[in-house]
Amino acid sequence: MINFFAMQFSYLLFLMTSVTLIVSCDKKSESVAQSIELHNVNSTQPAWKSFSSLTFQTVRELPHDPLAFTQGFLLHEGLWIESTGLEDQSSIRRVEVETGKVLLMKELKGDFFGEGATVLDGKIYQLSWKNQQGFVFDATTLAWKKNFSYNGEGWGLTTDGKQLIMSDGTETIRFYDPTALKFTHTIEVKKSGQPIKMLNELEYVEGEIFANVWQTNEIVRINPTSGEVLGVIDLSGIDKAEEKKSVDHVLNGIAYDNDKKLLYVTGKCWPKIYQINLVEKK
Repeated sequence: MINFFAMQFSYLLFLMTSVTLIVSCDKKSESVAQSIELHNVNSTQPAWKSFSSLTFQTVRELPHDPLAFTQGFLLHEGLWIESTGLEDQSSIRRVEVETGKVLLMKELKGDFFGEGATVLDGKIYQLSWKNQQGFVFDATTLAWKKNFSYNGEGWGLTTDGKQLIMSDGTETIRFYDPTALKFTHTIEVKKSGQPIKMLNELEYVEGEIFANVWQTNEIVRINPTSGEVLGVIDLSGIDKAEEKKSVDHVLNGIAYDNDKKLLYVTGKCWPKIYQINLVEKK
């Protein structure tokens, strides 16, 4: 009889322990679910991604060297990295954001015409236009490290953090392995089935490739996998205060602060850099 009651008591303890574990697991699962839900809320995409047709609102203006024929433009560790073009005037620079002061500059000698540039793993990669030569510099000291070769012309350059992404003035975007500096694959940029040519300066923004379309006031947003144009940013009027001395002084320069989610644009020999917000074009 004593053994029977002992068995019943043990069984009750087992049931109570099981219920406690179930409740505990349920609470843990609920906590995990809430954590995932909060994570999803915090990783909400920018509002502008919902619209295919965008325009801009100017937030503020910053100084820019009016003699800088901007070919590549980006923000790195709180400074502008800028690649400038024209023969005998080409350079790679580190520039103070608030003042526009050139802190450090390396000139390209000879007939090299500087083009797009980007930074990856502490190194600046810079293209030249028709020489089929690129250059690698230390991102802090601008010390030259090595040259690399590619076929065709060099126009714009950016990175998704893993690959180098390059434009050549056509509708083709080329991808390169940054370690071997070897070509890997291409995408063809099309909008409604029609190729978009004259793709120039590039910037990787929130999982998309932004590209200046040369001689226009448009930036196209490109799917980096398919090449499909996801939308167009119309920047008409942003340069209304610019005193252009040449038809070549066009919009060309996109920089994105990925941490603060801030977007900047400029142009060749423009005296200003514009911080802008993207809004739906109605």
